[in-house]
Formats: sequence, structure tokens, C-alpha cells
Amino acid sequence: MPLPNKPRKTSLAARSPARPAAPAAPRRPAAPARNERNERSERNERSERSESGRGQRQEKPGHPARRPRHAEVSAKPERLHKVLAQSGIGSRRQMEEMIAAGRVVVNGETAHVGQQVAADDRVKVNGKLVRLRFSDRLPRVILYHKPEGEIVSRNDPEHRPNVFTALPRMASGRWVAVGRLDFNTSGLLLLTTSGELANRLMHPRYQLVREYAVRILGELSAEARQRLLDGIELDDGPARFSSFQEAGGEGANRWYRVALSEGRNREVRRMFEAVGVVVSRLIRVRYGPFVLPPNLRRGQIFELGEADVRKLLVDFGLPPAGAGRPLRARPGA
Repeated sequence: MPLPNKPRKTSLAARSPARPAAPAAPRRPAAPARNERNERSERNERSERSESGRGQRQEKPGHPARRPRHAEVSAKPERLHKVLAQSGIGSRRQMEEMIAAGRVVVNGETAHVGQQVAADDRVKVNGKLVRLRFSDRLPRVILYHKPEGEIVSRNDPEHRPNVFTALPRMASGRWVAVGRLDFNTSGLLLLTTSGELANRLMHPRYQLVREYAVRILGELSAEARQRLLDGIELDDGPARFSSFQEAGGEGANRWYRVALSEGRNREVRRMFEAVGVVVSRLIRVRYGPFVLPPNLRRGQIFELGEADVRKLLVDFGLPPAGAGRPLRARPGA
């Protein structure tokens, strides 16, 4: 039997006296009417939510609404370069330079140095919208056990693996590395979402100790060891180890523990090369108050808890943040 919706059945239905008794046409407007009521109801609900005083910006259609506890709220406006640094874009000085260069836009207008912004301002850096972090939001800080074969940079002409691909993803902001480790150097690397905190942790005035485990090829004479402690002249200025200790091994597998209070490019390797010794393995085991956890394997992270982050801010002269999203200490992936 042919299906009712086939064209040839339409002419037969027109000749049949029983078909007009139950026409389908009057029922069709009913579905749009119900849809219109549903649409009006949904619009009313959205309107009520937008007027409920939550302070949330309206999301684009199809995007999930942000939970209120993740909202960025600041009691008062703050200077733009400071907020951008807290948002993980870079240091305060770098942000001032970007603002002066016209690369920052606030609410559609080019920003100026010294400008203040509030939580409801829309800020773009190089054309990209930035989710602002004000002083009342705690930054995140992680310890990463960097393996050899990763570069601490997002822009590498050789396209080598970089450390940032192994870090937790964020909806906004970015991770800022506290100093660098060479491609062939492993060990402790600190990262934070606060450019201002990263700048404090790297600033020379704090004299934070960097400690390394070093394996060398060849013999290191007592005279060469003393030169490394007294200070040697490198291409970019004098350098010296603040401490130098034997750490076991023999022959071509001899280990030492060395420490210094600065972090110039390849400084440890260049110092040993200056006394005629080649470094075959280099591991950073300490940076300031942070020590590489013995159970943190290469490629894993450990995130500081809220109390530790607050103490870190106070220790480095930054205002303690207000209550933010709770942070969880975790071993990483």
C-alpha cells in the first residue's frame, strides 16, 4: 500500500469523501504557537537572570554560563599595567611598554600609561580579549619537574617541545615561568599566573639561591674548585658559586652540589667550561624557598595550596589577596 505522503496519493485523497473530515492543516499552526510560548518563556527567564544582580556578563549563545564563584570581582579599580601583570600577561614593566606602544585597548579605545580599569572593563592585548585578575584573586603557583629535551619558551624557531604543553590548561591568562632552564637541563621550574609575583621571584635584590646537582666529565682540581668559589670572569661579567660540595660518584661520573644567587643564561655550564671541565648532566634541585620534591617525577607538577600562596605573597612584599577560588595541592599529571 503506498505511503500517505507520496504525491500520487494526494490526488486520491482529494476524491475520497472520508479524507476532508480530518484535515491535518489546522493542526500545523499549533506547534509554532507552543514554540513561541516556549521561546517567550526562555527569554523571560534569561532576562530575569541578567537582572538578578550576579554581575555576570551575558554569554554568547551556545556557551555555558560561568559559575558565580569564578567571577572576577574587584572592590575598586586598579592600574591597568598592574592588573595585566596579575593576569599573567607579563611583568609590570613589560605591560607599561606594551601600553605605551599602543598594543592594549580598553573598551574599544587605545589605553594609556597610568590608566585604571575595573572588573567590567573589556581589555584586549594584541587584539585578544584578556580575563582580568585583580588583587583580590589568588594567583596559582606550581612546581614542575622539567625533563631534558623541553624548552622554556612558547616561541621556538626549531619547534622543539616546550614546558607549557605539559601544564594545566586555563580558560584565561597564562603561565609565567620564573627564570629558565636550558633545553638540556632538568629539575625544578617554578611557574605562576601572576607576572608580578614572577618578577619578584626573579629580581636580583632578593638574592634567591639556585642550587644544582652537577655531573662533570674529567677531574676537577682543587685550584679550579677554589677559582669557582672566588669568582671567575665570563663574557657577561664575573660569576661565582656561593657553595660547592662533593655529592658522590667517581671517574667520569662525579657529582657536585653548587649554588649561586643569579640565573644568567647557561651560567653554571659556562663556569665549569671556564676551568676546563665539561658538564654532562645538570639538575636544578632548589630555587629560593622551594626544593624539588623527591617524589615528583619528571614531567609532573605540584600546585601550591592556598595558605602557601598567601604566605608567598606576604614574604615577597605583595598585598595578600582576598578570598579566591580554593586551590588544591596535587601531584600533577
